Amino acid sequence: MNILLTNDDGIFAPGIAAAYKELVKLGDVTVVAPSDAMSGAGHSITVFEPLECEEVEVPGAFTGYSVSGSPADCVKLAIMEICDKKIDLVVSGINNGANVGINVYYSGTVGAAMEAAFYKIPAVALSACRKGDVDLTSAAKHAGSVLKKLLPPKHSGVVNINIPQLTPGNPKGVKVVPQSTFGFNEHYVKEKSHTGKTQYQLTGGNYLDKDSPADTIALSEGFVTVTALGFDMTDYKNMENLHQIKWD
Repeated sequence: MNILLTNDDGIFAPGIAAAYKELVKLGDVTVVAPSDAMSGAGHSITVFEPLECEEVEVPGAFTGYSVSGSPADCVKLAIMEICDKKIDLVVSGINNGANVGINVYYSGTVGAAMEAAFYKIPAVALSACRKGDVDLTSAAKHAGSVLKKLLPPKHSGVVNINIPQLTPGNPKGVKVVPQSTFGFNEHYVKEKSHTGKTQYQLTGGNYLDKDSPADTIALSEGFVTVTALGFDMTDYKNMENLHQIKWD
């Protein structure tokens, strides 16, 4: 099996090295990842300037391709130019921080996986809950055990996997749950920079939903969450309302 591995924390991030060590047990792995951290890049792509790509060695981990673009850029470039073999699976991560709820839309990790889905290639986004230090080695092992159950990859779209806080102990289990749409309790902290300019730092982030079965709740309860994501954003219910309007 030919696996393309990418991330949004950058090619030298420890999360992608941890993922690589588990993925090489499953197949041939090609790493194509951003040269710098691209957290929050979503599904952005580079249009008005060329991408720079170079082969780099990550000591003690792998040799891969560093790309001066977004996570989605990396997947697009790998599929169209870099990989000379058919890609059977794209894995994005392991991200240093959970990607659940509405954060899925902001996530470069999920954006990279979704780019693969555009090309009809099965994709998995891997993220680990961040509260203090993240045990990425253990997170990778738990992610690998879940990933093995998805092989050979038959799903379309993206499977979004999140590993809960692992200190102390192991996850309580695995839950297949929908993406939360309730959002987070966030706010901005206003302050002055050293030059006197006004700055706003986004902070907070507690889950607003309390009872509904969703990725946010299951993750906070200590479960590994598994969610199927698609890229068809059509609101079919409201499409019916639009069809009722006389447009002539």
